[in-house]
Amino acid sequence: MTRITEQLAGLERRIRAAAERAGRDPQGVRILAVSKRHPPAAIREAQQAGLSRFGENYVQEALTKIAEIAAPAEWHFIGAIQANKTRLIAENFDWVHTVCDPRIAKRLSARRPDALPDLQVCIQLRPADGPQRSGIDTDELPALAELIEELPRLSLRGLMVMPLPGRTEADWRAEFGKTRALLDELHARGHRIDTLSMGMSADLEAAIMEGSTMLRIGTDLFGPRT
Repeated sequence: MTRITEQLAGLERRIRAAAERAGRDPQGVRILAVSKRHPPAAIREAQQAGLSRFGENYVQEALTKIAEIAAPAEWHFIGAIQANKTRLIAENFDWVHTVCDPRIAKRLSARRPDALPDLQVCIQLRPADGPQRSGIDTDELPALAELIEELPRLSLRGLMVMPLPGRTEADWRAEFGKTRALLDELHARGHRIDTLSMGMSADLEAAIMEGSTMLRIGTDLFGPRT
């Protein structure tokens, strides 16, 4: 048994316990392995453990790994999006979790190759108590969701949020619960979306209790970053 296999087993126990507390099926919670700053060898080890979704924050670092890693591998961009990197993101990733600007959405749409499946998109929300953090304000969410739905080669999948660190479980649950409520509001507007990208190593239980469908796990899977 490898170290990552052991770590994954522990994560799956935590996910199962939290899902049971929430009255949910654990199979409805997916792990996105955050592989930034970890070498291709670690990603291959994670593949051997049964993982196939990998999250990267930095485009150039990710491109090297994408070129080296064989299938199965689904690549998710989870970092801040620079306008001059939209072509590389659109051409090389399967998902983008951090769209929060109409201009960026339009650039991703224009640069997504016709030969590839639609780019799967989550809208990043700004934390309620983090006015300087990345993300869109809630009052701007409906318009951005409508825009993404209209753009070719993009598929709106859901919402992403990253609460500020150092909060209590009650704070995390409040933030995640607000995000789930916003997803419900988009459902009521007719958007067919199914993803809540929320929860990391420290707060995954709170995220699962509030409906997370995709956890972004790095340290508790790969260990400290190099």
